[in-house]
Amino acid sequence: MSKKIYYVLLLAVLVFITGCREKDSKTTLKITDNYRHYYPIITGQELDIMFELENTGENPFRLKDIVTSCGCITLKKSSIRVISPGKKGLLRMTYDSRKNIGYVKHYITLYGNFTTTDKIDIVFDVNVVPDAHYTRDYEELYLEKIKEQGGFKRFVEGDANRKGYYMTTEKDIILE
Repeated sequence: MSKKIYYVLLLAVLVFITGCREKDSKTTLKITDNYRHYYPIITGQELDIMFELENTGENPFRLKDIVTSCGCITLKKSSIRVISPGKKGLLRMTYDSRKNIGYVKHYITLYGNFTTTDKIDIVFDVNVVPDAHYTRDYEELYLEKIKEQGGFKRFVEGDANRKGYYMTTEKDIILE
């Protein structure tokens, strides 16, 4: 019975040591076609963006965090989190152009177990062109989005132009 406990403890220690070493291991990553220039799109259109990431190191790549330069870039749920050595993975994102007009340059910062740094930037740019028939401003695009979602926020918070007013007390008014 004591030999079985000894073997189980030895196995547990080996798994623990191997797991700790692999967690702290560093690797290298190759990003295919970084610094992209996309063709112009019309305001309000979405752009699907996919970057191929290749783990060129000897240890698994673990994506710890992603920070985008704009809230208009959303990560798709099917994107990668871990890439085995020598394998490739796709980073899938969607860019919503409703908030931008003109030349736009965005950065996606990846944090992971890199050998020489703690982060790597992915960069792309695009020209967002207004519709030739009518240029809608940000507020109109926002209202269209709210209507698409059913207008629930309006029922809770009220219309922006119907919130009422407030008064100051006589103590706050200083007359000279």
